[in-house]
Amino acid sequence: MNKFKDKNVVITGGSRGIGLSIAKKLASNGSNIAILAKTDIPHPKLPGTIFSAAKEIEEFGVKALPIKTDIRFDDQVEKAIDKIIKELGSIDILINNASAINLFNSETLPMKRYDLMHDINVRGAYLCSKICLPFLKNSSNPHILNLSPPINLKPKWFENFTAYTLSKYGMSMCVLGMSSEFKKYNIAVNSLWTKTAINTAALAMLGGIVTPEQCRKPEIVSDAAFIILSKNSNECTGNFFIDEDVLKNEGETNFDKYAVKSGSKLFEDLYLD
Repeated sequence: MNKFKDKNVVITGGSRGIGLSIAKKLASNGSNIAILAKTDIPHPKLPGTIFSAAKEIEEFGVKALPIKTDIRFDDQVEKAIDKIIKELGSIDILINNASAINLFNSETLPMKRYDLMHDINVRGAYLCSKICLPFLKNSSNPHILNLSPPINLKPKWFENFTAYTLSKYGMSMCVLGMSSEFKKYNIAVNSLWTKTAINTAALAMLGGIVTPEQCRKPEIVSDAAFIILSKNSNECTGNFFIDEDVLKNEGETNFDKYAVKSGSKLFEDLYLD
């Protein structure tokens, strides 16, 4: 049984990278995809727009709805969700993928960058979950999936980039709270994080800390997301999943296929010990 056929999925920040990879994975299994992102014209440093992403998604024979949306603003999210309901009729899955990153320390981080990370990462995920909630209640297998880490309180994950950690852990605390709060509606709320760095266009924004050869491809994340979202929502909630572990539990043993460079030493992602 294909659990994804004719399902309607909302993905924030889905114009490139991990978000687009997840969108294409679900589209290939019959889901319609609504993309909520800001990029309607090409970014000078990052490839892809909501329209180019929609074109790739439509190649699977499903509906793609590109909606220019800045998830920091309530009215834009509300209008986007209204349009999705008008065009698609329902919402079954929300993927809070949009994220801002800045690994500056507290001495050097401008407050506008602090605000940006918190407005997108925490508030954006919270807002999108809140606005989608009435429609998720009506789905037969509703899921919210946040791309955020397990909460690791060791000081080493705070001391060099406190602001970013606070913002990502805020997304994860949404999982803790909403998984319990929405359990009465049988809405699953989980997080997914990566075992290693992932090769996306955003990697260039980190100033060479990680090279593509030290990364895996986004497909490992989309394959793991597919597995999580296929679970019964009333049985699988409140979890902090790691992509590699999800796949291992399903019997996957060949992880070299996900490497950008076969056999290379991989850069382990943040917040994992």
